[in-house]
Amino acid sequence: MPHRILKLGNPALYEVSHPVKPDELNEIRPVIQELHNLLFEFKAKYNAGRAIAAPQIGYMKRLIYMNIDKPVIIINPKIYDESSETFELWDDCMCFPELLVKVKRHKSCKMKFYDEHWQEQNWDLTDDMSELLQHEVDHLDGILATDRAIDSRSFRWKQ
Repeated sequence: MPHRILKLGNPALYEVSHPVKPDELNEIRPVIQELHNLLFEFKAKYNAGRAIAAPQIGYMKRLIYMNIDKPVIIINPKIYDESSETFELWDDCMCFPELLVKVKRHKSCKMKFYDEHWQEQNWDLTDDMSELLQHEVDHLDGILATDRAIDSRSFRWKQ
């Protein structure tokens, strides 16, 4: 299962992913391992990367692998209660590693999801975690940061 990270323009990145079903937990284990490997490969090359969504490797399921301090498996996430307060940031993405896009994100939100043991989790997210997981859930919905650009001048190359 040698997946690579899909690049900007690949039609699969614009598709809506399908929910993971409880009986698919064994099926997604090798995908989780591949997401882990690619995240750390990306970190080694670009010194960046906190999470990766399954559609970024062409696996069209609602699955996110995050590793900041420890691995976290996020299955079928739903974001809700987004704050009216937003902030702007230069967003980056593994699908276009040399490009930054200025977007607006909600300062806070809530997210519910299932973990790798199919236990429901509910998180209150703020600031950088809110931004990160909004970005990753967007991938599951076929939305890229380029789609959320504030305007036509909201693009720049990384230095």
